[in-house]
Amino acid sequence: MIKIEHLSKKFGNFTAVNDINLIIPNGKIYGLLGPNGAGKSTTLKMMTGILNPTSGDVFYDSFSINSNPLEAKKRFAFVPDSPDMFLGMKGYDYLIFIGSLFDMSKDEALSSAEYFAKELNIYDSLNDYILNYSHGMRQKIFLTGALMHNPDAWILDEPLTGLDPESAFKIKNLMREHANRGHVVLLSTHILDVAEKLVDEIGIINKGELIFSGTIQELKEKKNESDSTLEELFLELTKK
Repeated sequence: MIKIEHLSKKFGNFTAVNDINLIIPNGKIYGLLGPNGAGKSTTLKMMTGILNPTSGDVFYDSFSINSNPLEAKKRFAFVPDSPDMFLGMKGYDYLIFIGSLFDMSKDEALSSAEYFAKELNIYDSLNDYILNYSHGMRQKIFLTGALMHNPDAWILDEPLTGLDPESAFKIKNLMREHANRGHVVLLSTHILDVAEKLVDEIGIINKGELIFSGTIQELKEKKNESDSTLEELFLELTKK
C-alpha cells in the first residue's frame, strides 16, 4: 500500500503540488493523469525521494520516505520519464549494479535480468553501452532494472513512451500480473486510451491539485455523463 499525506511542493512563491492526500491499495493499477506542468512528475519525484517535499509525507506500508528512506526505497522501483542515465555503463553491468542494491547475488540478478531482457527484446544488446541504445531501448533497460528485483510497488513515469507496440503490450501485461499478485502499480501517462483500458483507478492532477481520484465509472457518475470517454471527461475537468 502507498499512502500520501498532505504532500506539497513549492518552488519559491510557486506551488507546484498542493496538499495531495491519496491511498493506493495493494492489487491495483493506479493511473496518474494531468496536463503538462500539472505536477505529476513533481509528485512522483517527491514520492521516490528525488525531491524533498515542502510539507507532507509518503508511506510504503508503514515506512516513511522522509524519516526511513532506505526501508521505504526497498519497497518500490521507479522508472523516470527520461531514460538518459548510466550512459557509460553496459547493459549487463547496469543490471548487476541494480541487483546489488537490492541484495541480490550476481547469479540471481543475471537470471532475473535476462528473463525480463528477453521479454522486452533487448537481451542481445546487454553487452552494448547504454549510450548506444535508442530511446526505446533505454526505456526497456531501465524497466528491466525496475522489474528484476520484484518490488512491492512499481512507480512508472510515462513508461510506454518510445516503446514499440509489442513491448508496450508486454509491459501492460506485466503491470497487470504484478497487481494481480497483490502489489501496487502507479503510472503516470498522457495516453488516455491506455489509461481507460488498463488502470483500475485514476487520479487527475490539475494545477498542482488532485481534483479527482477513483474509478472511471465513478467519474462518469459524478459528471452524469455515462456515455463520455475518459478523454472527454479529462478535457472537461482540466480546462478550468
